[in-house]
Amino acid sequence: MSKSIVGVDIGTASLRAVEIANPTSSKPTLVRYGEVPLPEGSVSRGEVIEALTVAQSMKSLWSQAGFKSKQVVLGMGNQRVLARDLTVAKASKARIHEALPFQVQDMLPIPVADALLDFYPVSEGIGEHGPVINGLLIAAVKDAVLGNVRASKLAGLTAVGVDLIPFAVSRLLVNRQHMAGTVALIDIGAATTSVVLVSNGVPQFVRLIPSGGDDVTADLASRLEIPRDLAEGAKRTLGLVASRATQEDATASQVIFETTNELLGSLRNTVSYYANTRPTETVSHIVLSGGGAQLQGLPEALAEVTRIRVVAADPFQGLAFGRSVSEQDVRAKTTSLTVALGLALGSAA
Repeated sequence: MSKSIVGVDIGTASLRAVEIANPTSSKPTLVRYGEVPLPEGSVSRGEVIEALTVAQSMKSLWSQAGFKSKQVVLGMGNQRVLARDLTVAKASKARIHEALPFQVQDMLPIPVADALLDFYPVSEGIGEHGPVINGLLIAAVKDAVLGNVRASKLAGLTAVGVDLIPFAVSRLLVNRQHMAGTVALIDIGAATTSVVLVSNGVPQFVRLIPSGGDDVTADLASRLEIPRDLAEGAKRTLGLVASRATQEDATASQVIFETTNELLGSLRNTVSYYANTRPTETVSHIVLSGGGAQLQGLPEALAEVTRIRVVAADPFQGLAFGRSVSEQDVRAKTTSLTVALGLALGSAA
């Protein structure tokens, strides 16, 4: 790997990236960062639809931000990725990967030939026929992954890795910060929310929920019959704080509460499911990240429904800042840069 690496977060509406110098050192340095909007329809829930269009946006981002490295790490973390518990006979990593296509077809909603498979070991044990490895099967739709890689290649970049976004972010926010015990990492994006339960630094459970902050905006725009930009403004202004200033505000608040409550219910059920299946573990706290987590009142509501302490993520902990980077300015972009940081730093954690 070169002395610097760029983590690229391909979102639905924008492209964000950070360049990290010496990513494997004890204190990596953030040397450059940037963000550009993506043309509508070029990306859907993190999956590149129009490779040439996204490649052009990547070129613009490299020019505007002044990135020096052309080695990039891309991420996948939408509903085209599946994470499931899997137990296999103990063997070398190479043998396990070789056998995966023959073991997991019944677990996949698509033909195994159309998927990229990986296995993440969690623990070892003894099964009916001898030693076993318990872990997580990660399966991604091949075309979705290759579409993102193709866009980077068309932009003249080299994808040195494609990481599962929940894993990358958990290594950034949990492992690098040496959090012991069992922690729930919840990242609320625009279209997808991920939940990762991490025990002593090892991901034990992953769930991807196909909803996020944009669902609130879309419901407000639809039910109030207003443009999306006004709906987004109302969401940011009102949040989960009930308002009766006007009848329209009261209606908007009701929509925000209803839509957000659906997501909160899914998050509560996910954390409860994990806790119920592992009664000897206690989830010490929830680390909350993502743009959707900035909704006023959401951290407090999440703590209330789960009865677990909620803390805000700090992706910049243990990170140095280059001469041309203002720490104050970059911290103002914490929510938008977390995924890109996780991709650039995750594999070095």
